[in-house]
Amino acid sequence: MTRNKIAVLIVLGLGVAIFFLLGLERYLSIEFLGTSVQSLRRDAQANAFAAMTIYFVLYVIVTALSLPGAAVLTLAGGALFGLMLGTLLISFASTLGATLAFLASRYLLRDWVAGRFGRRLEAIDAGLTRDGAAYLFMLRLVPAFPFFLINLLLGLSRMRTRTFYWVSQLGMLPGTLVYVNAGTQLARIHSLSGILSPGLVGAFVLLGVFPLLAKKFSETLSAGKIYARWQKPRRFDRNLIVIGGGSAGLVTAYIAAALRAKVTLVEKHAMGGDCLNTGCVPSKALIRSARLLSQISRSREFGIRSAQAEFDFADVMQRVQDVIAAVAPRDSIERYTSLGVDVAQGSARIVSPWEIEITSAVFHSVWNLSDC
Repeated sequence: MTRNKIAVLIVLGLGVAIFFLLGLERYLSIEFLGTSVQSLRRDAQANAFAAMTIYFVLYVIVTALSLPGAAVLTLAGGALFGLMLGTLLISFASTLGATLAFLASRYLLRDWVAGRFGRRLEAIDAGLTRDGAAYLFMLRLVPAFPFFLINLLLGLSRMRTRTFYWVSQLGMLPGTLVYVNAGTQLARIHSLSGILSPGLVGAFVLLGVFPLLAKKFSETLSAGKIYARWQKPRRFDRNLIVIGGGSAGLVTAYIAAALRAKVTLVEKHAMGGDCLNTGCVPSKALIRSARLLSQISRSREFGIRSAQAEFDFADVMQRVQDVIAAVAPRDSIERYTSLGVDVAQGSARIVSPWEIEITSAVFHSVWNLSDC
């Protein structure tokens, strides 16, 4: 690590150390904000420009150093400056601070991480080059992942600073609006009765519901991007198409048919899959015969003076086939057809999120899968 990097690291470390040694975190708590919001608002109104400047710089420092308290500062911005001005200040201050943290991470750690995890990092960089903006937007929109970690981790990538800045500002804007709106309601509390005011209750309900709404919105955007390559059919032939008539497929088709769903089960070879034909059933039949021979050879352990058994391996394997034949009717095409399952023998290929192509020597068709 170069001298310049060491110097930057020392400065950042001192900033964090001073913050905690002086106990400044107590001023970035919801308790302090609740007791001081009225006096702080009066001071901000009396010295508007100085208050905005100090607030902006403080927000940038807290965000850049990844210090705790950004959420409380956002509430304070709404209480001190109102919805529009507070949102404007916080939007630019938070994005600037996040970008500084992003650049610090890149400057201090990128070369070291690239030297240690070069090949793995190349794959990550390739993915971020292709879908980085959309990925960052989703992370900013849904506050489920700590923002300071997003800043630090993306600093290790090759994402362009300009892209990081504008996507972060756009992605954090809805959440900023929700928090600032809640802060404006805090400023209106002048008595205990104000705690239960409709505006404050509504603001904090929105604060709690916002992550759920943002997550739903991001899922809708992601689904739209994924499905954009295909055209959704106007009608569907089936509620469910099961590929493979093994244990899982048979149980799934059976349950769906019992619920009156339109089900198609596709099996390329033998019904019952590996479990019936090559796995569970034949192996257990073979193990049972082997266990019997083992017990006969250890007859004295069971109080039997002498016991012998004559066997031929061909006879044992014939018994295995007989067991398979006895179980096979339960997994047969005839039984599942009688249960209401449409059984198709052939190969299945997924051609779109809603369509399955089934081919065999006899027929070639495409089924539409219902999304209900």
